[in-house]
Amino acid sequence: MRNLILVLGDQLDANSAAFNDFDSDQDAVWMAEVEEEATHVWCHKQRLVFFFSAMRHFRDELRQKDIEVFYHELSHDRRRDSGNSFAEILNQDINRHRPRQLVVVLPGDYRVKHQLQQVASDANLILDVRPDDHFYCAPDEFEQFAKGRKRLVLETFYRQMRKKHDILMDGNKPVGGQWNFDEDNRDAFGKQGPGKITGPHSFRPDELTQSVMDMVRQRYPQHPGCLDKFDLPVTRRQAQAMLRDFIKRSLSDFGQYEDALWTDEPFLYHSRLSAPLNVKLLDPRDCVDKAVQAFEDGDAPINSVEGFVRQILGWREFVRGVYWKFMPGYGEQNEFGHDRPLPRFFWDGDTDMRCVHQSMQHVLDFGYAHHIHRLMILGNLALMLGVDPQAFHQWHMAMYSDAVDWVSLPNALGMSQHAEGGIVGTKPYVSTGNYINRMSNFCGSCPYNYQAATGKDACPFTTLYWDFLDRHHEQLKQNHRMAMQLKNLDRKRKSGDIEAIRKQAHQTKSRLLAGAKPHADLIRS
Repeated sequence: MRNLILVLGDQLDANSAAFNDFDSDQDAVWMAEVEEEATHVWCHKQRLVFFFSAMRHFRDELRQKDIEVFYHELSHDRRRDSGNSFAEILNQDINRHRPRQLVVVLPGDYRVKHQLQQVASDANLILDVRPDDHFYCAPDEFEQFAKGRKRLVLETFYRQMRKKHDILMDGNKPVGGQWNFDEDNRDAFGKQGPGKITGPHSFRPDELTQSVMDMVRQRYPQHPGCLDKFDLPVTRRQAQAMLRDFIKRSLSDFGQYEDALWTDEPFLYHSRLSAPLNVKLLDPRDCVDKAVQAFEDGDAPINSVEGFVRQILGWREFVRGVYWKFMPGYGEQNEFGHDRPLPRFFWDGDTDMRCVHQSMQHVLDFGYAHHIHRLMILGNLALMLGVDPQAFHQWHMAMYSDAVDWVSLPNALGMSQHAEGGIVGTKPYVSTGNYINRMSNFCGSCPYNYQAATGKDACPFTTLYWDFLDRHHEQLKQNHRMAMQLKNLDRKRKSGDIEAIRKQAHQTKSRLLAGAKPHADLIRS
């Protein structure tokens, strides 16, 4: 064998650089479902089914092209497996097939890249790590962007990407006369609600997916989440159908209401394309091109299209650049010294806080929640409680079907928990219950008063917000974007209200963290 092509679970792209110069007479593909990858975080059942089913479908598509694939399936019975880690399984196949070289596209996880390099070194083999052409911006290009800059600003990077790739450009100027329409994309629904929501497109599990579901139920019965509502695309064809459906039915309303929340509506006008994108069943260029075409055809307004493009061409590329620039030390940072465990309801959704219960129900049912649920409810609460940011990141990796380390770590530890001091987010994203009330209808049916920081019906978000600002005042006063919030805090300090808030916060944290287990006790089933 000449080349053994390693295809990881987030690299399901037959057009990737791994297949450049592929010769079916000399080369073969290696894929593996690995116990370590399923259990090093306490993975949601839907996440496991999504990855394993998509991998098995991709394997079958390669075999239909007469490509030899060495594939390791996890069995229903753990005792039948021959190895638990990438290293163990890959070593066995290296010894069996004796390739002259290993080939892999740059993994989406620094830890996995290091493992593969170690295996190749131990076997005295070359590991050809090829660039991931799925992305618009390579790590080296991002390094050049970052060179000499004191701060990395998304907007600056995004504008460069727009110009370079000629996306939504009118010569040297942005289409619509401005680069960013974020101010037009923050509407709530009001009392009338969103009305009937028809998307996103869903898919009934086929026979292969059903077999994966049976395996996951039997092998990982204690893992969080349920499989009753699993409906994600697991093939490229299905993913492209989901994209077309989003462009047709939801894109036009996406921008205006992308920050809005509503009871029992997990998706609203969001695409749910992040999961197929992040395992490479979709090409980001297809997503961007189809959205831009919808604008040019008059089928979607500029604020929706620009907002969607910014998520893919801007934010998605930006956080990947940050990941590879600052790893491996990035994941060890803890700006506020937080060390508390996650509350139990982050795993089972059992809480009387209406907003948190709603957010967690979406996560448990679908392995998904849109960005405001993630950032301004679940992430906001974890930050103000003082949860260990690494534990929060591992939870994020475990519970979301679209989570891969390169995207999860900057979003969870960075943007959400501000643990790296502001590399991806210029300020901590914390708020009182007032923000949640403004963007949703949750507070009207909640036992807590979103305006109250103290008292029997005090909203935990409002109490913990002032407590967070108070505890970290010295660090936060260095951030000019926190000036207004700290002036409001100073008024509460001068009036003496802060003493009652501190007492309430202590009681609130004790109650919310009661029964919480250390993270190490949860990451293995």
